[in-house]
Amino acid sequence: MHTRSLLVVVVAVAALTGALLSANLPRKTTEAAAAMPAPATGTAKATFAGGCFWCMVPPFDKLDGVLKVTSGYTGGTVPNPDYEQVSTGETGHAEAVEIVFDPARISYQQLLDIFWENIDPLTDEAQFCDAGSQYRTAIFYHDETQRRLAEATKKAEAARLKAPIVTEIVAAGPFYPAEDYHQDFYRKQSEHYRLYREACGRDRRLQELRIIKGSE
Repeated sequence: MHTRSLLVVVVAVAALTGALLSANLPRKTTEAAAAMPAPATGTAKATFAGGCFWCMVPPFDKLDGVLKVTSGYTGGTVPNPDYEQVSTGETGHAEAVEIVFDPARISYQQLLDIFWENIDPLTDEAQFCDAGSQYRTAIFYHDETQRRLAEATKKAEAARLKAPIVTEIVAAGPFYPAEDYHQDFYRKQSEHYRLYREACGRDRRLQELRIIKGSE
């Protein structure tokens, strides 16, 4: 099967699986996810959008100092949206991850560095094989220090890639955890995740960007 045909098949299967799974769940985010407790004293939050949230969990999930990574929706206007609503691109939300971390063990700067290494900051309103505003890249800052660091790293990224960066830097607003079946998807559905990621060309494009950065 040609690569393009494989891509179409795998992405279609991914979309169908998501639709079938969501059909068997309540339309709104589960009450358990919506009622997540606030982070403990001494912790902080980082919120990033980098295309499909399935693929943005693994880079952060096992880092020392990262306490929890949650897939969800943010940046839009519809309260408590579900996957079907967000996937239309009409709610204004982006698929994103919210990271609860211990700043004494890992810095926000380190999280930013990992974020930039795992997105394509040159592509607007899409990431890899996924198109639409819900797949845009963005940094949602939680305080002035995060905003300042985000702006500085964006400027550095533009210098490395010698191109304009389209990634948004905006104040964090309400974050709505996604349905349970989306959480830790790379572990729950490891083969589905592997096929999707490979067919979507994510790692191939990320390697291209790393080569560009290394050509300075």
